[in-house]
Amino acid sequence: MAKPAQGAKYRGSIRDFPDFNPSQDAETLYNAMKGFGSDKEAILELITSRSNRQRQEICQNYKSLYGKDLIADLNELDMLDIREIFRTKYEKSLYSMIKNDTSGEYKKTLLKLCGGDDDAAGQFFPEAAQVAYQMWELSAVARVELKGTVRPAGDFNPDADAKALRKAMKGLGTDEDTIIDIIAHRSNAQRQQIRQTFKSHFGRDLMADLKSELSGDLARLILGLMMPPAHYDAKQLKKAMEGAGTDEKALIEILATRTNAEIQAINKAYKEDYHKSLEDALSSDTSGHFKRILISLATGNREEGGEDRERAREDAQEIADTTSGDKSSLETRFMMILCTRSYPHLRRVFQEFIKMTNYDVEHTIKKEMSGDVRDVFVAIVQSVKNKPLFFADKLYKSMKGAGTDEKTLTRIMVSRSEIDLLNIRREFIEKYDKSLHQAIEGDTSGHFLKALLAICGGED
Repeated sequence: MAKPAQGAKYRGSIRDFPDFNPSQDAETLYNAMKGFGSDKEAILELITSRSNRQRQEICQNYKSLYGKDLIADLNELDMLDIREIFRTKYEKSLYSMIKNDTSGEYKKTLLKLCGGDDDAAGQFFPEAAQVAYQMWELSAVARVELKGTVRPAGDFNPDADAKALRKAMKGLGTDEDTIIDIIAHRSNAQRQQIRQTFKSHFGRDLMADLKSELSGDLARLILGLMMPPAHYDAKQLKKAMEGAGTDEKALIEILATRTNAEIQAINKAYKEDYHKSLEDALSSDTSGHFKRILISLATGNREEGGEDRERAREDAQEIADTTSGDKSSLETRFMMILCTRSYPHLRRVFQEFIKMTNYDVEHTIKKEMSGDVRDVFVAIVQSVKNKPLFFADKLYKSMKGAGTDEKTLTRIMVSRSEIDLLNIRREFIEKYDKSLHQAIEGDTSGHFLKALLAICGGED
């Protein structure tokens, strides 16, 4: 019997096999399963090349010839190995084949025997789990250089910039182009020098002038660029907790992705600007496990060492046991590990988790948890795996569909411009087959568009 080639496509809707001999097939299966080893490829090849009707005839003949239940004997095999062979050969899961090409009680029995769908998001057949493990092994040692798109201007002259900005806002009308050209092409440290120089030369507050001359999305973007990063993040957190509703997505995006140093600077800025601790603000505006997770992240006390393999296995086991205790206990265990361990260590934990369960930890979180708790844990996991990709996804969603989420778009473009926006651009085009530049161009307009493209830094 000819074997299908590696990577062959499984076509589905299997027709009757020509020259079908159910007794011979039953004997072939029996011989493939007896003894110390089993010929899993031969078993798989035979089962997947017979129609549903023919398979049921094989089951009947197997019973007649050997007095045994074929399904029960198949159940004794290592089904994960068979699933792996099938997925590798046909680029489709065995579960999908059974679902599409069988019916009735026979279908239910086979699906139960199969045990899982290797095409399902987050689930790995064993070979894929090993591939994922190896990829993360490489990523753990690879030093990816993070690059922003906004860099210090080489010919920086704060006097000239201050005068040009004053001229752009003086008299009737505002020269938005000049404002964008200066502010979007200076580093944050240089913008702070411009603020001081502007005040020295003209006795005026540059931020107040910009606020009075600009409006809407452009004003939010330019004013955001002019703020020191920690004060900008503090303001975004304050805004997320203002008014009747809470913007949980903004809280998660900031607190789940910032480094210890960044978090500590945010705490200091929040206290300076709003005369209240960030922890007190979070305590007043959130509740339950979500509040506890945010407060834990807001301490900026994540471990900063490397991985500990033995401890990583213990941590993975701790969160892999989803049946122990209630939902609250599971959330607490996840919080203690995801909110405190270093990024390199967590990458190792996620690898060990795959080895133990054949599932990605993100898939397990989505399955076992809900609401804001699920969202914050998923954000942490995605940030640990690939922070630029996390932000690329957020940017894509902010511009997807009929409307634009200008707040999220602005917040990410401002906050990542000097850190990793170039990396984000690369992840964006790789995942969505269009550049961030193209997405912005198609979804925004006017001076807001021009300023965003200046920060974006170029077409990929």
